[in-house]
Amino acid sequence: MARPLRFRRSPETWTEGRVRGQLLQPLQSNIGARAVEPSVDAGGGWKTHRFDMDNGDVALFVRDDDEAYWMGNTETPKALWKTDKYGWESVPYHVSRWAQRELLATLYEREPWLEAYPHLSWFFLPVFMSKDGRHSTRAFFRDHAGGFPDASRDEACGFFEDFLSTGVLDGYRHTMAGKLGTSEVVDRVRMSAAMAEFIAAKVLTDAGYDLTPEIEVTTGHSLDYRAERGETNVLVEVTRPQPPANRAAAGPVAAVRDTAQTKTDGQLAEHGGGAVLFVDCSSFPDDAWQAVRGEQPEVRHRPAVVYRVRPDGRVEGYRKGSVPLDLDAAIDFVD
Repeated sequence: MARPLRFRRSPETWTEGRVRGQLLQPLQSNIGARAVEPSVDAGGGWKTHRFDMDNGDVALFVRDDDEAYWMGNTETPKALWKTDKYGWESVPYHVSRWAQRELLATLYEREPWLEAYPHLSWFFLPVFMSKDGRHSTRAFFRDHAGGFPDASRDEACGFFEDFLSTGVLDGYRHTMAGKLGTSEVVDRVRMSAAMAEFIAAKVLTDAGYDLTPEIEVTTGHSLDYRAERGETNVLVEVTRPQPPANRAAAGPVAAVRDTAQTKTDGQLAEHGGGAVLFVDCSSFPDDAWQAVRGEQPEVRHRPAVVYRVRPDGRVEGYRKGSVPLDLDAAIDFVD
């Protein structure tokens, strides 16, 4: 499975003739390609090229007198096979800015509805325009409301747009966007679980905590977040139970217990304690959440917070154990 989009760097000089002979012509022969005029200028003395494929793939190439960069959701020409890959923040500013503007223009042309959500579009651009995942990731927001039940596309996308526009996760874009995956098919369970980490980030941010994602611990695992505020420094791991209709558990209460147990028997058990478990029930429809809210089942780990977020910003939840985080500003606790 292809990964989110990254750049390939060629530390060589490329002429117009070499671009045509070693990039365009192989693509024309293999999958059908044509050189088209880029929609924006890179500036900074960089020369730009764009290749559109018959199957909808796009490739970008930008060069100066000393080096060149390639990015595409298509096959890589042989002349670039041995080049190193770089993230969006590791290439020259003009190169990164040009590629983003070019790809965003293409994304909006193909998915006009996304133009209303510029931060969502920018943040997930590496997967929205990826080789294998471009159709599935867009469809997850377009047709499945980003994993929220009983919500419209606009409500769900507006929720994530508002949070991502804060810039809290900008520095971790490649890692966090990649969690959505680049599968060719929509896997609502897996994708919803990925978005649970964004929802947890919003809860923690609304409560006034600074976040660092993907914290490596001594067991070799990574926990989802470190939350810090003043003297507080707490590790957080997030899990999201499947909606009861989509799983074998007898009901919503069992769904919460079973999913949390899987997490506590794995990463948290090996970690040896000290982390707060966030159990995100945002995939649950109203009746399922009301059952969990009423019974407030144990989740086999303490401290834990069980909560449900709606796209309009409402958050309800309960706690188990002594939670070392002050979340009252973000969650309406019913315990």
